[in-house]
Amino acid sequence: MLPEKQAPVTKPALVVLAAGMGSRYGGLKQLEPMGPHGETLLDYSVFDALRSGFGRIVFVIRRDFAAQFQAQVASRYARHVEVVCVFQDLHDLPAGFTLPAGRIKPWGTVHAVMSARQLLDGFFAVVNADDFYGREAYRCMADYHWQWLEADCPPHQCAMVAYTVQSTLSSHGGVNRGICQVQDGLLVSVEELTDIKIEGDGVCRGRRLSGQVFSLPLQAPVSMNFWGMTPSVLVSLAELFARFLERQGQDPASECYLPTAVDTLVRSQQVQCRALPTGSVWFGVTYPQDKALCARSLQHLTEAGGYPPCLWS
Repeated sequence: MLPEKQAPVTKPALVVLAAGMGSRYGGLKQLEPMGPHGETLLDYSVFDALRSGFGRIVFVIRRDFAAQFQAQVASRYARHVEVVCVFQDLHDLPAGFTLPAGRIKPWGTVHAVMSARQLLDGFFAVVNADDFYGREAYRCMADYHWQWLEADCPPHQCAMVAYTVQSTLSSHGGVNRGICQVQDGLLVSVEELTDIKIEGDGVCRGRRLSGQVFSLPLQAPVSMNFWGMTPSVLVSLAELFARFLERQGQDPASECYLPTAVDTLVRSQQVQCRALPTGSVWFGVTYPQDKALCARSLQHLTEAGGYPPCLWS
């Protein structure tokens, strides 16, 4: 049973990126019922975050489904935790920049995080709304938060939960993942590969953005957009986003992604990022066929005692 609402300032906040449409899926994955009693993947994220010690939930959403999201999702958490919804607004840009004519798509996940900047005055984690990360992953990030506080670590330090390629594939098609190079527990680089899948010869391959096909080990660490950050890192992201707009802001399809941004900050030694390996179960919905697997996995986890039969009773 979850506690009644309590949100001491020392507890980390969870920023949930829920503004995406899920183009390959074909609808609002964030509102799809998948649990034994109609729970969404988002319900499990919030549940796992609260029992791991997070104290506030910030949803980044779009205005056009705000009422539906509030009624169907956010309202059910209000008794347990402080919940805030913010909008990812195309016009919300750094000083000196305006929305280019014809721009209709969001600016990407860096911009989504920046949408919540006024609410983030302490350590916070960032997750996707349509991924199941597992309890251990949230516990790893919460533990890192307390270690960061107690050790008085440098402000320009962040963390990421690292899964393996093998644990994040779909049997229904290729997936995009941030492939990570890690040394001595620290992130060295992140490279976005597309169309990652195990092919007929049993080899896992992905495609670099240049088009080059690249084979990779199944145990290679990957980013699933589960980050832990401080306000100082947020300042660095804001500066990077402004530079992105200077270079690519007139491209109507350009987006500024968190993995690419962190890679840039790490390579330039502006930020140090600790990789937090996890054996936690991950699954998500990239293709419509993935929904059945998610539902079975949630049923099995519930039957094994990992979750109560009804999360929010």
